[in-house]
Amino acid sequence: MIDEFALQCPIPLDNNPTIQMGHGGGGRMTRELIERIFVPVFANEALAPLHDGAILPPLGGRLAFTTDSFVVRPMFFRGGDVGTLAINGTVNDLAMCGARPLYLSAGFILEEGLPIRDLWRVVRSMGEAARAADVRVVTGDTKVVDKGHGDGIFINTAGGGVVETPLTIGPLSVRAGDAIVLNGDIGRHGIAVMAEREGLQFESEIASDCAPLSAPVQALLHASIEVHCLRDLTRGGLTSALVEIGETAQLPFRVQEEAVPVRDEVRGACEILGLEPFSVANEGRFVAFVPSAQAETTRATLGGDAAVIGRVESLGPDPPFVRVETSLGTTRLLDLPSGEQLPRIC
Repeated sequence: MIDEFALQCPIPLDNNPTIQMGHGGGGRMTRELIERIFVPVFANEALAPLHDGAILPPLGGRLAFTTDSFVVRPMFFRGGDVGTLAINGTVNDLAMCGARPLYLSAGFILEEGLPIRDLWRVVRSMGEAARAADVRVVTGDTKVVDKGHGDGIFINTAGGGVVETPLTIGPLSVRAGDAIVLNGDIGRHGIAVMAEREGLQFESEIASDCAPLSAPVQALLHASIEVHCLRDLTRGGLTSALVEIGETAQLPFRVQEEAVPVRDEVRGACEILGLEPFSVANEGRFVAFVPSAQAETTRATLGGDAAVIGRVESLGPDPPFVRVETSLGTTRLLDLPSGEQLPRIC
């Protein structure tokens, strides 16, 4: 890793090998950090002026805008790192609005003493993730905090994209009779981060599912799927997504537990750790609410492990609960987790 860093990064390891308070002071060290670490990775015409902000062309449609912060610990884990999360997490929030992501900002809060080679590794991951998602980082900021006050690196991102579909995608568009489609297996991200953090080893290695979701969402829209609502399964996992959408839509959902794909190694890890797979975080999974007549087309368009996992029911005298039909033939209610199962996972 040191040899790779030395070959690719212009800052020599024997000259300020760690972040210093001077890197956040706005002077020569700040300029050196920006020009040698960030600019080569994120280079594009909107970023090139290195001005206080980016001047962007008209989008040609409705604007979707979002912001997010990433404080994952540890910053590196199997299947990704905090930089990959920062790009994909923001891209995915835009995708859930039905938008085609275009531009991101990136703000870095760095702790004094952070190895510059670790920062370089994170920034490179962000560059690779941005290229994979076809977005550009067009502006940013860097701050440095005293040692012991930052835990390495925190990243804040904001993103903008264009909504080219006439559909209004959101919880208020959900209708009774809609099918609920999940794009793949759940639980891998949360378990991967927890395993790395606690030094846990399982029979099979579990890697995060971290991935951009803009391409599969655009595929649904281009296939003329009448998408009513999308939600990515991050903190709180599938449970929080379904409960929150149901409460906003004021409609009850019924989910088939056996239809929800969970890998055996994830299920086993959850049993050992006392976790519920439905509530474990993901970074590459989402649910789509579509008319029942388009459920199979939606599943086929998403491919892979995508599955139709449930349906939206009509509102009756009871509150809009999310009911899960279990493999034992019983029914249980989903509720928001009372606490944080896995803190600092995104």
